[in-house]
Amino acid sequence: MKLLITGATGLIGSSIIENTQKNDIKVHYLTTRKSKINSIPGAIGFLWNPSTQEIDIQCFDGVDTIIHLAGASISKRWTSKNKKEIFDSRVFSTQLLKKGLENSGTGKIKTIICASAIGIYPNSFHETFTEKNKILNENYLQEIVIAWEKESRKLSSLAANFSIIRIGLVLSARGGLLTKLALPVKLMAGSAFGSGNQWQSWIHISDLTRLFLYCATNNWKGLFNAVSPNPVLQRKLIKKIGKALNRPVFLPNIPSFILKFFFGERSILILGSQKISAKLILKKGFSFQFSSLDSALREIYNKKR
Repeated sequence: MKLLITGATGLIGSSIIENTQKNDIKVHYLTTRKSKINSIPGAIGFLWNPSTQEIDIQCFDGVDTIIHLAGASISKRWTSKNKKEIFDSRVFSTQLLKKGLENSGTGKIKTIICASAIGIYPNSFHETFTEKNKILNENYLQEIVIAWEKESRKLSSLAANFSIIRIGLVLSARGGLLTKLALPVKLMAGSAFGSGNQWQSWIHISDLTRLFLYCATNNWKGLFNAVSPNPVLQRKLIKKIGKALNRPVFLPNIPSFILKFFFGERSILILGSQKISAKLILKKGFSFQFSSLDSALREIYNKKR
């Protein structure tokens, strides 16, 4: 395998590259900054600029697999400017990847895997969502992901195997939502948000990394949820984080109206509830190293000590 990856310096991308280096997989990556071209040991960087639709098509030389992760963080404030950046970074980068592939003259490649998010599913405290659920555009988060997937599907004609991975809450010691949830717990101020009964569909970063590469090596096609088989309620997640950090979680829940007042539309990131099924990836033969929340948190925090 020779891999081209976008979003290589992000939480997921950097973890995938670490894994590829252990398995002697050659890697090309795309970056918007010249200073980052030689920043990843053992990998070769190439410049692109989704805003101006410019790309070094040499990045495709010899590549048989593309993993497309690029996109601005959704955790930043949802100002008009930031919302445009979040949206455009996903749509424009996907459009440029398609344009670059078409202009490269490489023809159809073996595999393209595009990242997506479980935020595409509706908000529900009772329903379990599978890849077959009908999707409706009911909020800004869904609007982003629907547009992202729509552009991603246009890449399907350029690969023998095309798939979209809808990623859940990624648990990692290096960043992401877990570090934000853990900080108040460490400071003895841990608390659930709203009712605390929101479903949190999570996946350990190690399993997510393995899933992307398993998808590539096994020629998967279609939509797949990247979540563990054991989603949990948010109040349980916070308590489990407290247990893993040896900190009590005793404060009352933070009411929804307070969160909506301070975070506005963005409060959906902590008040939203999505119970997502992992049955399809299990049926496809993927096995989890960290299928329980206890094992995932134990690995993360033991590694940090």
